[in-house]
Amino acid sequence: MAVHASCWTLLFFVCVVFALAEPGKGKGRGMPILQDKETGKLLIHQITTDTLKSGLTTIFLPIIYIIVLVVGLPTNAMAIYVLLFRSKKINPAAIYMGNLALADLMFVIWMPLKIAYHLKGNDWTFGEGMCKVLVGFFYGNMYCSILFITCLSIQRYWVCAHPLSQQRKNTKFAIIVSVCIWVFIWVSTTPLYLYQQTVPIPDLNITTCHDVNLIKNVDNMFLDVQLPYYYFMVMAGLVFFIPMLVIIATYILLLRLLGSPTVEGNAGKTRQRAVVLIVTVLITFLVCFIPSNVMLVVHYTLLRNGSANNGYGFYILTLCLTSLNSCLDPFIYYYVSDEFREHVKNTLLCRSSRTVERMRVSFSSMKYSKKTKAYTSSTGNTESSNC
Repeated sequence: MAVHASCWTLLFFVCVVFALAEPGKGKGRGMPILQDKETGKLLIHQITTDTLKSGLTTIFLPIIYIIVLVVGLPTNAMAIYVLLFRSKKINPAAIYMGNLALADLMFVIWMPLKIAYHLKGNDWTFGEGMCKVLVGFFYGNMYCSILFITCLSIQRYWVCAHPLSQQRKNTKFAIIVSVCIWVFIWVSTTPLYLYQQTVPIPDLNITTCHDVNLIKNVDNMFLDVQLPYYYFMVMAGLVFFIPMLVIIATYILLLRLLGSPTVEGNAGKTRQRAVVLIVTVLITFLVCFIPSNVMLVVHYTLLRNGSANNGYGFYILTLCLTSLNSCLDPFIYYYVSDEFREHVKNTLLCRSSRTVERMRVSFSSMKYSKKTKAYTSSTGNTESSNC
């Protein structure tokens, strides 16, 4: 299922590449802004103007970002609270979930700037430095989410395949992996701070942030886009394509394992929960990660080749949809850990840790009778008539 969906999605975006690419030479091609060497005047293509003025960038995108802020901020904050203050056991899944929630929260807190930018008509008024920080956190969150979701997928399979493995060693390994991922993300986002992200457009009286590329060398456009070109090509292969293949392979092995007659316990319920988790991760990739990473490759490939990009609005839309992973990730936490689900329920019901512990002790001391369909205490008195 996951393999077929991913293959069809990739095939679709390959078709999009050919549909959007229009070989062309001369000024105004694609969506970059060209700067005349002699006069210094900016030459803006009509597609650029129409996109920056359209309702897509000034109405639809801020609505999506508002949804991300309203949903992503409380859900990820609650996830961190539950994992830090309600969970007593530290296991690899909790470590990966906590880091994933932290990455989402660090991205969501910058959403007000992004919302203000689009509501002002794509006018960035916070300076070049803040634009670079926003861009760094945007792509840092995307790549960080992909890597930690990959770790959660592998961990889920490992727990099912090796239920008797030593918990302490697995926890230490998870901590080391998490630290390595954060170091890698901080280092890998450094190139985003090395080239200009804001471009002032006097004709529209706005300053864009990461939405257009300023081309000063009209004869050889690749000189002005070679840094982002190589960056996004490497990151798409290393931090998107390879992890996606790992996730697909992991879930295929997991489904085979759960379908094996050697699996003990409530296999049906476990399999159903695993399928829901797989579907959630698959939706996250189909909506958030596959479109944006494919279109990043398409966009910078077209710039490199000097071809026109007639679907730049779609490119901007896919980048916006990437932010929805901050809303979908909490569902992944929910289906990965039974303990996390219980802690969330108790938190929403305002139950303290002491109350939960008393309920657990009281419940464990009672016995359930199938005949009477009731719970009785050790003294024989009926305590409850409902399960």
